[in-house]
Formats: sequence, C-alpha cells, structure tokens
Amino acid sequence: DGAAGGVGPVAAGGDGVAGAVVAAGVGGGVAATVEAQAAAGRRVVLVARAERLAGEALPADLVPVAVVVLEEQVRAEAADTIDYFCRQGVELRVISGDNPATVGAVARRVGVPGAEDPYDARRLPTGGDELAEVLAGRTVYGRVTPQQKQAMVGALQARGHVVAMTGDGVNDVLALKDADLGIAMGNGTAATRAVARVVLLDGSFASLPAVVAEGRRVITNIERVANLFLTKTIYAVVFAVVTGALAVTYPFLPRHLTLVSAFAIGIPGFFLALAPARRRARPGFEGRVLRFVLVSGPLVAITVLATYGWTRLADDATQLESQTAATIVLLGMSLMILLEVARPLTAARVVLVAAMAACASLAIVVPAARDFFALDVPGPATWAAIVVALAAGAAAIALLVRGRLLLEAGEAAAPGAGGATTPAPRPGGAR
Repeated sequence: DGAAGGVGPVAAGGDGVAGAVVAAGVGGGVAATVEAQAAAGRRVVLVARAERLAGEALPADLVPVAVVVLEEQVRAEAADTIDYFCRQGVELRVISGDNPATVGAVARRVGVPGAEDPYDARRLPTGGDELAEVLAGRTVYGRVTPQQKQAMVGALQARGHVVAMTGDGVNDVLALKDADLGIAMGNGTAATRAVARVVLLDGSFASLPAVVAEGRRVITNIERVANLFLTKTIYAVVFAVVTGALAVTYPFLPRHLTLVSAFAIGIPGFFLALAPARRRARPGFEGRVLRFVLVSGPLVAITVLATYGWTRLADDATQLESQTAATIVLLGMSLMILLEVARPLTAARVVLVAAMAACASLAIVVPAARDFFALDVPGPATWAAIVVALAAGAAAIALLVRGRLLLEAGEAAAPGAGGATTPAPRPGGAR
C-alpha cells in the first residue's frame, strides 16, 4: 500500500515488485484496466517483473505480470452512520493512501458529500493556509501519506475546528495522536489503540452515533443539574445573609427546605440527569451557568423574602403561617426554575414537572402530610400575598427565559460558534 510498493521474488530468473500502478509507470491496456477497476471502487495492485532490482528505485525494464484486484467490503451500516453525522452538521473528510478514484467510488457508495470529486494528495500544499483552503473545498483524498494526514489535522485545528480522526493502521498514528479526539478500531494495530482516546472494541464505525449521544447527554445534563443546585446555593446564601443582618427569624424550618429540595431539586434532578439529549455540546459551560444562577438565585430569594416580610407585617398572620407562605412561594419559584432548566420541553419532562408539583401540593393539602412538614393553612390575606408573589416571580422568570434565549441565539449566530446554524466542522478521517 503506497506509492513505492513492496519488493519480493515472484518467479525464477528475475526479481519482482508489487505496488501502485502509478509507481510502476506502465501504460497502454494495463493502465486502462487498472483505472477502470479503481473507478469501480476496487483496490488494484500491479505485480511486475524485472531482470534486476537495485535498492528502492524502480527499474526501467519492468514487465507487467499480473493485476491483483481487491474488492472493498462496505459494511451495511456505514451509509446510515455517514448520514447521521451529516444531519448533525458534522463535516467529513475521507483521507486514504489508496488510489483517489478507488477512495471516491467507495465514498460515493456510502453517501459522503463531495465524493464525486476526489483529490490526489500528491498535489496537496505542504501546510499552512494553502492546505487549509484545499481542505475547506474538498472531501475525499487519495494517495495521502502519514505525514500529510498529520498536516491535515493541524491545518484544520489552526482554523479553529475540532477534529476527530478515525483509523486502524500505523499510517494513521501521527494524525490520531494530534487530533482532538483520536478514535481507533478495536481490530486495528496496537500502535493506533495506544495513542487513541477512544477505542471501538467491536471495530464498527456505527458505534460512534451512540458515543456522541452519550457525550451530549452527560454534558447537557451536567449543565441542567448545575443550574438547579447552584440556584439553590445562591438563594440559601441570600437567606442566611439577610436574616442574619436584619436579626429576624429564619423564614423556614429544616423540614420546609427538605420538602422543597426533594420535589423541586433532588428527585427531578435525578431523572433529568438520566434523560437523553440531542442538543450539540457548546463551549462556555461556566459562563452560561453563572449567568443563569446569578440571576435566578437572587430572584427567588427576593420573591420569597418579600412574601415572608409582607405576611409578617400583617396583624393576623402567625409565624408558622408566614413560614408556610414562604415555603409555598419557594416551591412555586423552584418549580418554575425546574421547568426552565428542563428545556427543550418534551412530554416526559412536562409530566415530570407536573408530578413534582402534584406531590408537593399533597404536602399542603393532606392534613397528615401538612402536620409532618409543620405547615399551616394560609388565610385569605396570606393566599393573596402568595398569588401576587408567584405572579411577579413568573413574570420575572419569563424575562429571564427571554433573555437567555436571545443570548443563546446570538452565540449560535456568532462566527465559529458550535450552534446548529453555523456548525463547526468536525472532520473525521477514514483509512
């Protein structure tokens, strides 16, 4: 495999050489036969004969002996896998040491975009912007050397792209090592498995969609759960600072916070962490989380403390009734935050939020549960305060959601963003 070919005896009375037809320099009917086989997607090896071989240089008196044709076996799931990545906005680059015509024919069979125009890597620039420009316009490459594969990865990374490289042979090792994500086949060489960050034990490229889905699920759900728990941390700090500074009674009993934590954070957070996610991973995790919790946390705290203070100033509201009002408002605000964190909403997530709201309501409605959580039945004036506080909180959260959506849309539209509108290419290499 390669331009120089391999050397070995093939018949008595002479030496033989096997390798690419272009290296042998043959013409006529043999070359036409080879080109026709290559265009059909087959690997072609020419076996030629010479009186004497001297080193690695090919002699001028080569006589063709045989053409060995190797049929490429394309896996049934290959086309579906390629289609999946294309639909996800992932751009593919097929880089191979084989004849460009062969590589292009095989790539067309599995639906690689741009496979009808394969590029001979012997004409590639050595590196820099010129190489990156060629890579931006072509998809399929043949006659690629190991050093060129490495240079391709570096040129794409220099343009700000995240590069995943798949391979199974020693000629892929350099590129696999330099790629952002090196993916080796389980049935490949030990060298490729050693440098890769991911090894497909079954040797099937069709496993990658599941790998991508799992990565998206983990990254997206970590962000969801972080928003939930850090919002709680922020408002808990505000509660402690304000009540301490004003020397007033804390607005909750420990069991009140247990009720909120269970039905608005802990239980739904567990299910959200296991939920599938199709949204592409985006940079800026820390910034998005901080922007969300530094608004949502104080917003929840202000709404709850305002309700607590309002009811405490009322002559007919007891301490327990004011704490109950604060607990109900905190539950309502926390469930609104949960609804926002669960976006994009699906039927399962809507059911989850509704179930948590129903369970929390039972703690207030059912006498035994109400006694267990040390809650009181609010009076009309207290209910009015609760309704007003929740309405104001809902309006504020609606503004928060609107601002968040506008910010995400701006990030997605920015040059080089990884959003769906301007997907960052993730070229993948295939031997």
